Amino acid sequence: MLRRKKFVFFYFLLDIVAALLAWSVLYYVRKVFIENESIQQFSAVEDKKFFVGLLVIPQIWIALYYFSGTYIDVFRKSRLQEFLKTSFITILGSVIIFFIFLLDDLVQGYRDYYISFCTIFFAQLLFSVSLRLAFLNYTKSVLRAGKVHFNSIIIGSHKEAADLTQLLQKKKTPGYFNIGIVAIYENEYDANPDLFIGKLSDIDSLIEKFDVEEAYIAIETNQHELLGDIIHKIGDRNVYLKIVPDMYDILSRTVRMNHVIGEAFIEIPPILINEWERIMKRWFDVIASFMAIAISFPLWIFAVIRIKIDSTGPVFYTQERLGQYGRPFRIIKFRSMYINAEQHEPKLTTDQDPRITKIGHIIRKYRIDELPQFINVIKGDMSIIGPRAERAFFAHQIEKLVPHYTHIFKVKPGITSLGMVKYGYASSVDEMVKRLKYDLIYIENMSMLMDLKILIYTVITVIKGRGK
Repeated sequence: MLRRKKFVFFYFLLDIVAALLAWSVLYYVRKVFIENESIQQFSAVEDKKFFVGLLVIPQIWIALYYFSGTYIDVFRKSRLQEFLKTSFITILGSVIIFFIFLLDDLVQGYRDYYISFCTIFFAQLLFSVSLRLAFLNYTKSVLRAGKVHFNSIIIGSHKEAADLTQLLQKKKTPGYFNIGIVAIYENEYDANPDLFIGKLSDIDSLIEKFDVEEAYIAIETNQHELLGDIIHKIGDRNVYLKIVPDMYDILSRTVRMNHVIGEAFIEIPPILINEWERIMKRWFDVIASFMAIAISFPLWIFAVIRIKIDSTGPVFYTQERLGQYGRPFRIIKFRSMYINAEQHEPKLTTDQDPRITKIGHIIRKYRIDELPQFINVIKGDMSIIGPRAERAFFAHQIEKLVPHYTHIFKVKPGITSLGMVKYGYASSVDEMVKRLKYDLIYIENMSMLMDLKILIYTVITVIKGRGK
């Protein structure tokens, strides 16, 4: 299989070429039609502004494309949607370039400004759209040839799953690569072990084993009560869900088609927010984390000195937690307990917990112990805002009480969360369950505005010392 990242890189290079060509056309038009230089006099070699533009202009376009989520996966792009998105970004970018590079030009009148703006807009649109669509046509041919594909499974009962398998193969769905069928009923799997690759209860291991990227769900109308259970089992994984709709789904306008050619499915992407918001959130996390570490550096020095004086043991404490898609990672904190505080099994902290050191009570009250988690954010294990990362020991207990707990694994855990703001620390599994409600509300309403509100309330909580 060809590496997909290589195609994204070529897409990136084409955008640079389009930006360079558009700037060159604009420069020629300005010199010949606005400044009235003859073609014989025209020369870009002697003008420093031309070369400055060659260096800066592509960076502006690349930044706009990047923050709009352009460079994610070229094989899942719709050509029509890409054209519309490119047109919108071209308008925005042309306005930015006009005010930065063109507004101070010597002109005879407003007509010259109109010529400059229209030239950069139409030239950029023409070159970027032409190169992009040509490249996307090529990627579609690569998908149809099977050189790049998405490992796919079909979840359903015998007849519906088998019918969908035949349909997808007959239609030669681009990128579709069938791994096999997963049975939704245990007895159906036992009766046809050669037909199925596994059963729904083993879905986690099957996804890992076959590196599944897409899951098609094919069930009968009278089996809709199973849909919630299926989505619950697979919805927290990095898998693109496609559900075969029935007539009720179609009439209720649930079905959305991204492509004219191909079957219609109810599509549930693994990412809960728009691409541009996800990218902005990641940039905000990284920049804000570096700033937070720099601003709070005196507190780091204070914590290091006091922890070393207060008790024996390391300054930092790491512990395994569950992150996005249930993947374990090592969370970093300032040590606030005596060493070997948990000799038998994990325990939650309580008020006046004897395991907490003298300085530990202070740094926990003002959440100074959580400052090293900004390192986890920079590494990509966590986000600043997100559900609280729990240990597997407690996560399994919560899941027994609340099966949909696994939905929090759809997103990266955070240093602070709506649950921490609204409820606070939990000292028992029951309290964890109560706090879970707020984390699920956050997941279903994720946005940069929501993150900003939570961050403001967290700062207020820290200033007032409401931690424990």
